[in-house]
Amino acid sequence: MFEYAEVRNMTELELKYGCNPNQKPARIFMESGELPIKVLNGKPGYINFLDALNSWQLVKELKAATGLPSAASFKHVSPAGAAVAKELTDVEKHIYFAQDMELTPLASAYVRARGADRLCSYGDWAALSDVCDAATARFLALEVSDGVIAPGYTDEALAILKTKRKGGYNVVEIDPNYVPKPIEHKDVFGITFEQGRNNFEINDALLNNIVTVNKDLPEAARRDMLLSLITLKYTQSNSVCYVKDGMTIGVGAGQQSRIHCTRLAGSKADIWWLRQHPKVLGLQFVDGIRRPDRDNAIDIYISDEHDDVLAEGVWQNTFKVKPEVLTEAEKKAWVAQLSGVTVGSDAFFPFGDNVERARKSGVQYIAQPGGSIRDDHVIATCDKYGIVMAFTGMRLFHH
Repeated sequence: MFEYAEVRNMTELELKYGCNPNQKPARIFMESGELPIKVLNGKPGYINFLDALNSWQLVKELKAATGLPSAASFKHVSPAGAAVAKELTDVEKHIYFAQDMELTPLASAYVRARGADRLCSYGDWAALSDVCDAATARFLALEVSDGVIAPGYTDEALAILKTKRKGGYNVVEIDPNYVPKPIEHKDVFGITFEQGRNNFEINDALLNNIVTVNKDLPEAARRDMLLSLITLKYTQSNSVCYVKDGMTIGVGAGQQSRIHCTRLAGSKADIWWLRQHPKVLGLQFVDGIRRPDRDNAIDIYISDEHDDVLAEGVWQNTFKVKPEVLTEAEKKAWVAQLSGVTVGSDAFFPFGDNVERARKSGVQYIAQPGGSIRDDHVIATCDKYGIVMAFTGMRLFHH
């Protein structure tokens, strides 16, 4: 069996098992040629590689579409978050636990991708569009993460990552020039499926068919539309994605109903915004609390389960001072201030209820394929709120 610590070109790599421990044998391989990846550290598994290869495609396409360093945080073959590089505000550094850290453009992209949904990013697979630098590696080293894929690593970054998880952190390097075959296959129940790869290019020209009365689409919103659509291209369908300022703030993946996608992603966007509420920023945690414990406590504090956190015997283990309750009225008022949000959908909105839910989370821009028999109703609902909507004409299902 191939030893992971030994880095060399290969046509196949045997794995410990597949999706579950009983699924043996397991391997990844090329029918011809060499694998475009090298394992620099650790022992990535079957699901790790699914996350790695899907997330790499996302960040590579996002960098090509925006010209900005890009990052993604993947869990179970869907992104928990994705983002492009952007300087963080002091509040963002606070809620992403990046205070007093050096943040290069690539590091900022990953901090923001991870910060989109820190609860879901627990134990993530990270993807980086550019060579991993030391600043990005230092932040990764602080987080609970399974591994990372990038087109390369500086010597300092690799040395930092090799100290993570007692030396077992998974580090994968991919050839950025690798181009897969145009036809792809997979087996289901012993039957082979074949299709052409989804090579559809998502670019600015896709956003020109604005079907609403309001046609004012700023450059920042166009970038956010591209981010939402590229994210959806690698999210298990059905899926809806909320984006603001070059980062996803809510991804709803794998739901059978479109409105459930919109609600799920919208609730995540609301939580992202509520993390910036003054009462949340003012929480005083006990010294030495672990980052995941802090994430969990904030999530519960924001949620309807806050009474459990504030109950006697619970809050003392988390907070230095018993926090004041964040009331439903306060949460509603704070969420009402969220604005400038973009929503993308991997398939058409069948009803206007999706627009109604989206606008409650500050949505002002929507990108979706169009093609519903009720497009006129969906457009009319957007017009009622002055929302700008572009029809892309392209479905982005991913299974």
